[in-house]
Amino acid sequence: MNPLTATDLRGTWGTLLLPIAEDETLDFARLERQLAHLVASGLRGIYTNGTAGEFLAQSREEYLAISRLVAETCAAAGLPFQLGASHTSPQVALERVRDTRHLEPGAYQVILPDWVPPTAEEAVDYLRRLAEVAEGVGLVLYLPPHAKRPFGPEAVARFAAEVPAVIGIKVLDGHAEWYGAVRRQLPGLAVFVPGHHLATGLLQGAHGSYSNVASLSPRGAARWEALIARDPLAGLDVQRRIVDFLQLAVAPWAARGHVGPALDKYLAAIGGWADVGTRLRWPYRAIPLAEAERQRDLARAMVPELWPA
Repeated sequence: MNPLTATDLRGTWGTLLLPIAEDETLDFARLERQLAHLVASGLRGIYTNGTAGEFLAQSREEYLAISRLVAETCAAAGLPFQLGASHTSPQVALERVRDTRHLEPGAYQVILPDWVPPTAEEAVDYLRRLAEVAEGVGLVLYLPPHAKRPFGPEAVARFAAEVPAVIGIKVLDGHAEWYGAVRRQLPGLAVFVPGHHLATGLLQGAHGSYSNVASLSPRGAARWEALIARDPLAGLDVQRRIVDFLQLAVAPWAARGHVGPALDKYLAAIGGWADVGTRLRWPYRAIPLAEAERQRDLARAMVPELWPA
């Protein structure tokens, strides 16, 4: 596909979650069925190997197989896709870009080196080198709250100015002052906010989400985006109830220390739209599947818009 630009990178994107068998292998049959559902759901695109996709727990062979599967499936369907090239090692991240450039993704999602956090100057060097290997495919920089050295809008503006291949960012949003700073300092970037804040984000000038709501219900997340465009007040009401549901059903597990991939697989199990399971790769612990099944009726009662008849 043609590389995405900051102008056309928009909307709600869904992530591929890894079905893990009891012997720790990836179940590619279940992965293919999940991908088929995502492709047919109405989302703007699919992305791989983010935090929810357990990018840090894949071998090189598994990473390549997942990337090929998504590239071939999305290309056949005419659906945009992005490949996660993130890794705590900058050398592995560079290798992931080099190994998959021939698959022609719309963009690469990347994090900054994690174990030894870079300075702003080193971050520029890192992004510049990735951009050279990406050969015209843009970079979306993920700046999660748990990054060891968080960078704000002013620093991101510098990254984009010095490395034009940076076309977007994925961040935890803030209050009105934060959105104001983003509008002032990052007018040329696609800004992606958490899925459960999509209505606020779009109304404040953000451009989309790599969506945890799509983990709960891909079709519902796509319909919610359309509702926000059509009726912003109704979209905000849905957001309020999504946030309330997450506070009731998901926040307690996060407070117990369960990691992001566990929460996303838990959401998918609540949604019941694909046979992903809740198992994570060792050493991380899953939320029991039975706990997700207990929340299914509550999710549908609180946010019926995510499960249209």
